Amino acid sequence: MDERLPDPELFRQGGFRVASRLFIEGDIRGDERQVARLRKFAQREDPAADVLVPYLRSGGHKTFEQALRQGIDSVEGPPEDLEAFFRDVEATPYWVDQDRLDRGARAITRAGLLGLFPLGDVSLMGGYLASRATKSLVGTGEIEYKAARRLVETATWWIHVTTPGALVLGGRGYQSALRVRVVHAHVRAAMNRREDWDYAAWDRPVNQVQTAGTLLLFSLVYVFGTQLLGLRYSARERADILHLWRYVGWLMGVDEELLPAGEDDAWRLLWLLATTEFIPDDDSKRLAAALMKSHAGIGEGRGAVGKVLSHVSVAAHGSISRLLLGKTNADFLDLPDDPIAQAAVVAVAGVNFAAETVRRLVPGATALQERIGAAGRRHYLRQVTKVFRLDPTYGRHMKAA
Repeated sequence: MDERLPDPELFRQGGFRVASRLFIEGDIRGDERQVARLRKFAQREDPAADVLVPYLRSGGHKTFEQALRQGIDSVEGPPEDLEAFFRDVEATPYWVDQDRLDRGARAITRAGLLGLFPLGDVSLMGGYLASRATKSLVGTGEIEYKAARRLVETATWWIHVTTPGALVLGGRGYQSALRVRVVHAHVRAAMNRREDWDYAAWDRPVNQVQTAGTLLLFSLVYVFGTQLLGLRYSARERADILHLWRYVGWLMGVDEELLPAGEDDAWRLLWLLATTEFIPDDDSKRLAAALMKSHAGIGEGRGAVGKVLSHVSVAAHGSISRLLLGKTNADFLDLPDDPIAQAAVVAVAGVNFAAETVRRLVPGATALQERIGAAGRRHYLRQVTKVFRLDPTYGRHMKAA
């Protein structure tokens, strides 16, 4: 069985350059023509969603929500643009395989709450290296000033779209994917209204390249991160996870040319994005600091015990980011460098790997782990929904934009 498991040496060196040597055969770097073609997508937004913004801002959200939950046929006399939007997303692409979506979701669910670590420490933190993409985040102020809430909202959205069965038409994941697509449209409208938006330096706000890059961070990079924390996937499971995110990307309006059809495509696109997008700046540092501050907040108001919890939280999250993003990136982002914590992460990964090996050998253990992981995720959703009073319609973001 093809597993292409990561080498422990990756923990010492970190970074995707080493990863690609293990996971991909041959030279995957794009040539000048491929880079130029990719860069054209940085000037493309999402016309089908963007045209809805005036209608939604004028009170059309209830109709949108009805179509989202019950289908466009349930809406009597819908506006032309709204009908066109939903006719398109309800016409599922030929390549979507529901069985593969469910298998990919179960493989992700199996990680349980452990999956939240690479989600925040690699996917989100790694995304801050793309400085052009951070301009919209800094522009809204949500990430820097409400980092903890935004992290929780991202994790909640991620759980919704990766729950087995949630991507059927009208399902919770389907709804979440389309709502975030509309949030992006509102953010683009807000950024395009700014007189100081630098199109030459920052490209179009929340453009096609940036959205495709975010999906890679949630899919390929997430799988890479969980593997380095000791989890194991078969080749089919990895392919099914990428298939799930290909469909999520399609629902979110990403051009099909930018949706990887397989793992090799995903690594090649990641390298192209690393070449053109991963150019960190001072905003990258500000966002990284805000995220680390949110990790430290776990101990607030708990006295001496809280200080210990804060230190452990920062050390653990910082170590995972440093080990997987690499020394150069981590140093630029001013992430903590704690050799003891890094050694502890490596040790935990070894324990996880051993446990995963046993899981694969014991009949029924995989199904049990999926149930345990699903229970952990449900508990997390219940807790954060109460604490943060989360709005599943993302209405706050739309009003703010």
